Amino acid sequence: MANFVPLILETNIEPSYNMGYASLEACLNDLEANGQLVRVKEEVDPYLEMAAIHLRVYEAKGPALLFENVKGSKFRAASNIFGTIERSKFIFRDTLASVQKLVVLKGDPIKAIKHPFDNFTTGLAALQALPLKNASKQPIFYEEINITDLPLIQHWPMDGGAFVTLPQVYSEDIDQPGIMQSNLGMYRIQLSGNDYVPNKEIGLHYQLHRGIGVHQTKANRRGKPLKVSCFVGGPPAHTVAAVMPLPEGISEMTFAGVLGGRRFRYAYADGFGISTDADFVITGEVFPGDNKPEGPFGDHLGYYSLTHPFPVLRVHKVYAKKNAIWPFTVVGRPPQEDTSFGELIHEISGAAIPLEVPGLKEVHAVDAAGVHPLLLAIGSERYTPYLPTKQPAELLTIANHVLGTGQLSLAKFLFITADDTNQLSTHDVSAFMQYLLERIDFKRDVHFYTNTTIDTLDYSGTGINTGSKVVFAAYGEVIRKLTIEIPTILQELKGFENPSIVMPGVIALTAKSYLNEAQTLEEIASINAQVAEKTEQLNGVAMIILCDDAAFTAASLNNYLWVTYTRCNPSHDIHGIDAFSMHKHWGCNGPLIIDARIKPHHAPPVVKDPEVEKRIDRLFEKGGSLYGVLS
Repeated sequence: MANFVPLILETNIEPSYNMGYASLEACLNDLEANGQLVRVKEEVDPYLEMAAIHLRVYEAKGPALLFENVKGSKFRAASNIFGTIERSKFIFRDTLASVQKLVVLKGDPIKAIKHPFDNFTTGLAALQALPLKNASKQPIFYEEINITDLPLIQHWPMDGGAFVTLPQVYSEDIDQPGIMQSNLGMYRIQLSGNDYVPNKEIGLHYQLHRGIGVHQTKANRRGKPLKVSCFVGGPPAHTVAAVMPLPEGISEMTFAGVLGGRRFRYAYADGFGISTDADFVITGEVFPGDNKPEGPFGDHLGYYSLTHPFPVLRVHKVYAKKNAIWPFTVVGRPPQEDTSFGELIHEISGAAIPLEVPGLKEVHAVDAAGVHPLLLAIGSERYTPYLPTKQPAELLTIANHVLGTGQLSLAKFLFITADDTNQLSTHDVSAFMQYLLERIDFKRDVHFYTNTTIDTLDYSGTGINTGSKVVFAAYGEVIRKLTIEIPTILQELKGFENPSIVMPGVIALTAKSYLNEAQTLEEIASINAQVAEKTEQLNGVAMIILCDDAAFTAASLNNYLWVTYTRCNPSHDIHGIDAFSMHKHWGCNGPLIIDARIKPHHAPPVVKDPEVEKRIDRLFEKGGSLYGVLS
């Protein structure tokens, strides 16, 4: 008989505010009733097959999936829950407007004072969303299980093992314990493989600028282990709260309550915080200096993040609710399901950005480029209205602020401009890029940040977390008409092949495979020598992209964004026609050259397994659970 463990809790008064889902299953049933979920009844292997099925359905903008027969596990699994922005907005249809108001009021509290009646219900929702310690008259029963009982889903062939891809990792401040000073984040959890002792150790991977790092630092200083709980499942608002970049002072649990229309229920067991609505809970401790190799893992940039030492979570206990469902997602070359997370975050917090960074009107982390590698921004330019020549000034102040703000600071390329007509949008990437490239002066407007931190998952730099950044700031009148034709000089360029138009003013060239920095400098010198007497032909060219396959790079906007901005370390891989360095400032008189070839130190891209693709065809053929889903 299953070993069910009751959590004995303090008594609290149960509020009446309860318009959201009480469980993951309630959400999935609602999606099914509205034609947005399909049950997969056949046995499916968690080794590569489940991920491959998810990817195929996601690419077709298909429904959420409920896997009812997971090989090797008695638990069901669900994916593609947030697969489209429309589905995400449907899930939170009753609360999204209130959450948007709250985020704005946090940044502009005077608005609430000026309009108290307009904002009364929003404030009431926030009060009623405070975390709730469960009442003892309503005990919560969990079955105690092992890690090996879980659906151990491996997503890509080179992954180091099975991973939790929608974890809610909970930790508390050892100096200020309690739920209101806690952190809930989505940090990768490796369940199996490598040197982890089965059922006793799992990997905890977190990156720069994460709240859990502050908690572990404090615990280390006191020589004590950090207690960590990993919640999986529960109301979908809990998952979104874990990934939401919240303003300082807003608790993830309170946010989950507002977004979910239901207070975050919690308790304590053996000193560990427990989400009593979660389907699964893994508790454990991270000891000072206790690291083991974690990875590889096919990640959201479209490459494998490689094996590196990360903290080990020594497993205390693993709990599962009766009829628990294991939610998961699959990441890889964008766009993927996490794209919808990004779109939902923008829906919720987009209006708060100008309040966070003065002068910033709009910002967009470009998903197709892997999010952090490329950030587009529109700011104000009000510093020197008395000067006849328009040039970036306030934009540079805003750029520095952006690169010092939360997760925006992970941006590697920041393109920033100002638009006096207020018609430009960062979300129309092609139009934005063309607007900026028409105006940027490469002699003046390129600003490097060298030997700095970059995203942990970005292998274009000189080491883990180490690389460079660049700001392209443009403002003023149009200084070039972007060409839509390939200049003759580039068609005849020796040592390079297949010049291809990516977009107006941007041309891709196929180059020889990258060898080393010295060889690259010779290639750049060769380009400069060949165009030296014919630079007027390049007047309409803003950028030249050196790549491994120009046809592929130019085939779509997404290809260009992915290839160019994930494979370039600005300080090492940006060059130019007639480049110069004066008083520590770099610039070029002709077009910019970006070397976007794969380098020897880069991580390999994720690639689907052809045999697995064949095996899952059975589900999409007549008689299979997913027949007709792709049409």
